[in-house]
Amino acid sequence: MRLLLPCLAIACAKAPAPSPAATAGPTADEARAWVEQADGQLRTLWRESQRKAWTYETDLTDAHEAAVVAAEEQTMGWMTDNIPVAARLATAPDLDPVTARQLQLLRTSSPLPAPADPDKRRELAEIAAKMNGMYGKGEYCTGEGEARVCRDLGELSKVLATSTDWDAQLEAWEGWRTVSPPMKPMYASFAALGNEGAREIGFANMGQLWLSGYDMPSDEMLAETERLWLQVKPLYEQLHCYTRAKLVERYGADRISPTGLIPAHVTGNMWAQSWENIYPLLEPYPGASDLDVTAALQAQNWDAIRIAKAGEGFFTSMGLDPMPATFWERSMFVKPPDKEVVCHASAWDVELADDQRIKMCIEPSLDDFVTIHHELGHNYYNHYHTTLPILFQSGAHDGFHEAIGDAVALSITPSYLKQIGLAETDSSDPQALLDKQMLDALQKIAFLPFGYLMDRWRWDVFSGKVAEEDWNDHWWALRAQYQGIGAPGPRPADAFDPGAKFHIPANTPYLRYFLAAILQFQFHESMCKAAGHTGPLHTCSVYGSKEAGEKLKAVLELGASKPWPDALEAITGTRQMDGRAMVQYFSPLMGWLEEQNAGRQCGW
Repeated sequence: MRLLLPCLAIACAKAPAPSPAATAGPTADEARAWVEQADGQLRTLWRESQRKAWTYETDLTDAHEAAVVAAEEQTMGWMTDNIPVAARLATAPDLDPVTARQLQLLRTSSPLPAPADPDKRRELAEIAAKMNGMYGKGEYCTGEGEARVCRDLGELSKVLATSTDWDAQLEAWEGWRTVSPPMKPMYASFAALGNEGAREIGFANMGQLWLSGYDMPSDEMLAETERLWLQVKPLYEQLHCYTRAKLVERYGADRISPTGLIPAHVTGNMWAQSWENIYPLLEPYPGASDLDVTAALQAQNWDAIRIAKAGEGFFTSMGLDPMPATFWERSMFVKPPDKEVVCHASAWDVELADDQRIKMCIEPSLDDFVTIHHELGHNYYNHYHTTLPILFQSGAHDGFHEAIGDAVALSITPSYLKQIGLAETDSSDPQALLDKQMLDALQKIAFLPFGYLMDRWRWDVFSGKVAEEDWNDHWWALRAQYQGIGAPGPRPADAFDPGAKFHIPANTPYLRYFLAAILQFQFHESMCKAAGHTGPLHTCSVYGSKEAGEKLKAVLELGASKPWPDALEAITGTRQMDGRAMVQYFSPLMGWLEEQNAGRQCGW
């Protein structure tokens, strides 16, 4: 049997000659030659997809959407044809580790496997692009004629972030969720087609495919995520208890039960996934510090470029390279006045050749200041593994890619903010410390259960455990179980509230963010040790530490070339993900929360 890649117009290298033993089964030489050829073809396909996706997300037009569909359809077709070939080649005896790993990664590389049927493949690509566009163009409109007013996600989110008017917040929250119901029947077709594609390459459904990308059997990965959640769950329960009590004081026990669920629309965030916008309500010692970074950024007229430069400056202070000049020429840092765009922040290497870019509508806010560090973490990962084979140009697992920038952002301490002129109080003040820990907790601890449940919902949907008519109820059951968060009122029969979160219509797996929330503290702890830090973990900033930078580069340069335990060992010296560093980091706040919650009935 001769194993060949399909001869694509965009890339068709001369195939290796078949070996005499090919009919008896694949050989190591055959597998190695096939992988080398696949590398070139995948580069061409993925580069074309990236180009079209960048153009579309920075200019949402029907023509650009059609171009995305065409590029994605071609990539899906290549994957459909070649993943079975890769699976067969992986059985060749005496494979070298580099070839074997590339074959393994190819099998799990696409979160959206397409069916072999070309019509179904086209339909899947069209649905995926359409849902992404619907989300990006989404608006909530009220009034008629000249009185008609439409607000997009950014404007509605500002209401939740800044208002304390229950009814105004409720209208904004419910308004955004009018965008997603039309996606529900599309998502049903999308899931069915994706599952069909997954079955054709040997997986029960898309959920099992996603879980198989972590260098361990899917059932073991499920157990691993539950173990990590239980390690950090006590932190969340104490934060939830304190937050709920303060919200009851603000809105009244007639609207928020002192022992029940927190209504989703009063946490300051459209999805109640982080709560930093209600920090003024929860600040342990009001006035003890000047940690209103948003106010400082605005008062000092920080624009988008200055914020991005500050993020780059942190990485270069650790001895890492500056971003390429093209980064500043090709990125989208602000929302164009004359185009519809996807403002959701993302990092890109469009040409897959160190063509680093950011796509983001940067505002002078603490959230965006932290986000730019996160996104640059992706760019630096891309930069340092850009010379590797294309299938290695990724994180050791997807949580690694998300954790890098977040680990660096943990060094945005009061002392660092003071260094760059955004704060006057340093970390020596114990009250200021608790204020900063609360602010961090509202972003990182509050996020943990949301990061965990997003994919639990999809795994249940993809597996058929939950019927379509029960999707929304199951969403809120998981929100209640893990987050202690509830809908602010009855939801309409056609509601599709999961679709109101970008990563659902965009089909971006979300477990990576939960894992990153854990890993960033392990990475931070290791870099702090390398930097010679001897105090409590929460006081450490690795800004300016070349030794910490070397630790960071050690994992960046590996990309996905090694199983993630090897990459984890390269930066931390250990081979197991562990939540203890996170618990240690927040130990001052945990003690304070337990004191504040004494006598309260925590849980829900």
